[in-house]
Amino acid sequence: MSLVKRAIGLAKRIPIDLGQGAVAETTEGKQIALRLVPPGQGRTALDLGCREGHQTRWLQGRGYTVTSIDVEALFDGAQVVDANERLPFPDDHFDLIWSSEVIEHLQDPAFSLGELRRVLRPGGDIILTTPNSYMWLFKALAAVGLTPQKLQRDDHLHFFDLADIQRLAPDAELYGYFPWMGPKQTLAAPGWVGRLSPTFVLHLRG
Repeated sequence: MSLVKRAIGLAKRIPIDLGQGAVAETTEGKQIALRLVPPGQGRTALDLGCREGHQTRWLQGRGYTVTSIDVEALFDGAQVVDANERLPFPDDHFDLIWSSEVIEHLQDPAFSLGELRRVLRPGGDIILTTPNSYMWLFKALAAVGLTPQKLQRDDHLHFFDLADIQRLAPDAELYGYFPWMGPKQTLAAPGWVGRLSPTFVLHLRG
């Protein structure tokens, strides 16, 4: 492992909320997204990119009947589905679609988002999170050679900025947060989200 990669790995263990690393399951971006989830009694949800099932279990606790999918089954009940392809569900099927830190891994996020819209029922909710790769701190790091491609996981295919997100989902309500330590303020103005938040939280309505 190179010295740079070792230094990056150590930095990610520092408990400062820059979206991932040591706070991956408790990052404020994910907490904002969870607060957007409506009550689920009698409703269905798709957990896209379920991994070990943390959010599946949380959604079940909210009353949802959850279909959990990922490219590999990491817990009992997860279905193996490639989100780069047409989803194996009928139109207008789910009341809620949850997907945290997934779209940056997909070959064609616009196609995959179209599939999520297809399987969402009218009046339903799509809630996504993804890294903001070009907020001001990451821009400064890129200027000294620490680009998003070096800082983020090797399997990330896309490195979104605000303009990318607005092109991908122009109808999304957009949220983020600042500061990165201590009590955090939720941001809803796109310009501030783009400049200050390490995470984009998108809320799309069917």
